[in-house]
Amino acid sequence: MSEQRKQAVSIRLGTSDVRKIKRVAERLGVRDSDVIRFALKSMLNRIAPLCDPEIRGRNLVPVFVEAGRDLIAHFDLDAFRLEAIINEGADEERLVDHDDGVLLAMSGTEQPYLKLRLNAVNGVDSHLEGTGDSLRHYLYAKYVYRQDDAQASAIARAPLMPKIANG
Repeated sequence: MSEQRKQAVSIRLGTSDVRKIKRVAERLGVRDSDVIRFALKSMLNRIAPLCDPEIRGRNLVPVFVEAGRDLIAHFDLDAFRLEAIINEGADEERLVDHDDGVLLAMSGTEQPYLKLRLNAVNGVDSHLEGTGDSLRHYLYAKYVYRQDDAQASAIARAPLMPKIANG
């Protein structure tokens, strides 16, 4: 029964965040607290696998591919901390390689560094545009769709949109 009761929680927000919340609430015709609850629920849904202690290793890759940049930047996660979060308690077959943890951690940093590291994994020079997409394709291929490193690298190097011949 106590699970269904709502609790008041105090949070500290910067002036600009409060201003944005008030503007969104006014525009939508709702209360400030409704906007805050929406933001909180949206974020929790986005990172829901982190709430489940049984989800470890490669099964956490999608969370960090999709929300990693925000998580890494906001919580200042480095490669070692990120690797520990992902791999802690994971079976041998579910472990994420250290180098891939570094790639994920780099997704929260400047893109040129990520591009250099991803190029080293892929073995080719790719354009900076689409680096995040290349990383997403590489990691999904390797950990979600369970293809080997060579296949994952080939997928990451492939263009995102096929070229259409004129004529």
